[in-house]
Amino acid sequence: MAQFDQQYARPGYAAGTAATFDAGLRAYMLSVYNYMAGGVALTGLVAYVINQMAVTTDATQAVSRMGSKLLTPFGQMIYGSPLAFVLMLAPLAFVFFLSFRVYKMSVGAAQLSFWLFSAVMGASMSTILLRYTGQSVVQVFFVTAAAFGALSIFGYVTKRDLSGMGSFLIMGVVGLILAGIVNIFMQSGPLQFAISALGLLIFSGLTAYDTQQIKDNYYAVAHDSSVMAKSAIMGALNLYLDFINMFQSLLSLVGNRD
Repeated sequence: MAQFDQQYARPGYAAGTAATFDAGLRAYMLSVYNYMAGGVALTGLVAYVINQMAVTTDATQAVSRMGSKLLTPFGQMIYGSPLAFVLMLAPLAFVFFLSFRVYKMSVGAAQLSFWLFSAVMGASMSTILLRYTGQSVVQVFFVTAAAFGALSIFGYVTKRDLSGMGSFLIMGVVGLILAGIVNIFMQSGPLQFAISALGLLIFSGLTAYDTQQIKDNYYAVAHDSSVMAKSAIMGALNLYLDFINMFQSLLSLVGNRD
């Protein structure tokens, strides 16, 4: 027993263990950010492709109009039929599915579910390109990316415990969802502005909070590579949702409508 204690008391051993652990944490966080960035890229690509298929500038190919945009038969099918409600609700269904099932799946199935979710979200978000100019969407995207990066870095490096923010921020998200449902029927401009402004603040806070939670969670899952891989996917999902909601809120506030 004395030999055991002496072995683990050696400075070189402790330093080596800490260095290995730090390298593992960096690799874990990198996998989270890679999943998240890949998901955002896939969402953008799918949104662009669907918009190109749905909108036309040739009046002879158009079957209907939505705002200033002419819709192809495909565009009419996904934007002007009950399928539009399916596209709107499908991402939410994926979020619940992943949240409740991810740790019961294989790693491969969890990865596939995340990529499918990102693609479905892209289809749902393709309507943004109907309402806002392409230049405005690109500008707001890069502003959001810069803000997200700064907030996530803060959440990673800060020594302050942000866990106390969690329940307050989650309550804020629930409030936003309820207000959004109400505004579907009210169609109130001032209420929509308030929802967007509060959403930007809430999801900015969640970006820092979730980053710290993902970092802290590594210490609980590092012993199991399979659980760690699935945890990275769930961490990426949380950050992905923070980014997307920040982007949509900021676009609603400052975006140029087409």
